[in-house]
Amino acid sequence: MKNKRIIIAGGTGFIGQELARHFGKENHVVILSRKSSHSSNNRYDDSMIKASDGYNITYWRWDGKTVEKHWASAIDGSDIVINLAGQSVNCRYNKKNRDIILRSRVDATTALGLAISQAAHPPKLWINTASATIYRSASDRPQDEFTGEISEEKNKNMPYSILDRCRRNCKKSFAALSKGKDSADYKDLDKDFSIQVCLAWERAINEATVPHTRKIIFRTAVTLGSGGVMVPYFNLLKFGLGGRQGDGKQMYSWVHIHDVCAAIEWCEANASMEGVYNLAAPNPVSNMAFMATLRKLTGHVIGLPAYKWMLELGAAVIGTETELILKSRWVLPSRLLQSGFQFQYPYLDQAFGDILQQTKPSRYHLFK
Repeated sequence: MKNKRIIIAGGTGFIGQELARHFGKENHVVILSRKSSHSSNNRYDDSMIKASDGYNITYWRWDGKTVEKHWASAIDGSDIVINLAGQSVNCRYNKKNRDIILRSRVDATTALGLAISQAAHPPKLWINTASATIYRSASDRPQDEFTGEISEEKNKNMPYSILDRCRRNCKKSFAALSKGKDSADYKDLDKDFSIQVCLAWERAINEATVPHTRKIIFRTAVTLGSGGVMVPYFNLLKFGLGGRQGDGKQMYSWVHIHDVCAAIEWCEANASMEGVYNLAAPNPVSNMAFMATLRKLTGHVIGLPAYKWMLELGAAVIGTETELILKSRWVLPSRLLQSGFQFQYPYLDQAFGDILQQTKPSRYHLFK
């Protein structure tokens, strides 16, 4: 793909920067971000790419809520809009964080839709990333775009530990006493927050009226590359903690960042593609297999496991949720495969092999 103007909203994180790196030499990439270049996110210590590095790239600040002239003018006449915007879910799901997570996704999507609808020359393609976690926790069979089950019921979306259940029951008791069992606060505790976010996120793009722009929703699995989510895994390996999490049987859907870039190019080149696509490699693995493969390829013999109760205590200490690790995400990219798309990294060992070639051993070994 060459000579395109590509708008990436929320492009300062790991995925956005990798897209900019991939497309920024032969296209003009415009990144919209609420954060400054020095803000911490899932890039960790990696600096953002710059025009001085040889990339045709422009950064614009936006509030992620309202249509502002400076960035709306960039969308007018652009070729592709890619929306990655959304507050990280790597936090505790208290009321404040829940509101930020939801609004950061819905508001940004709504604002982009309005800007596209107002453009004299709207982009031909709008890709909105969403999450493969929209499907229920599945250990019995894979979920795809045709037969996948989507339910807001909390019990279908998370294998709760004893500590999880105690925390939930305490919240329900407090809500019943303070607001009553008929209150929205009480009833919401039986609904899965992540699914509610996913549904609202997709609803925002589906409700946008952009008749001259194709809309594609990528339900994206965990994206693997030399940074991003791999950094915490490398840190676990360093200290001999690279064993399974929980019982290790939960499925782990993933996709290599190169295939994310390739899927965008594929969708741009095939004008008939529209709607929802699962963006996940066709060969998901269990958490146990994921960690075992990573240990093998990095040369680690020992990997101590982390049991559910340990994860729950650890999550409380560092301010995150065990759902991010323990939910069984078994997702297949049926529509992408039917369209003829071919994954360069369909198997996990291939993906890890490429990532490790780009990674210094000192990132995952203490004494190298």
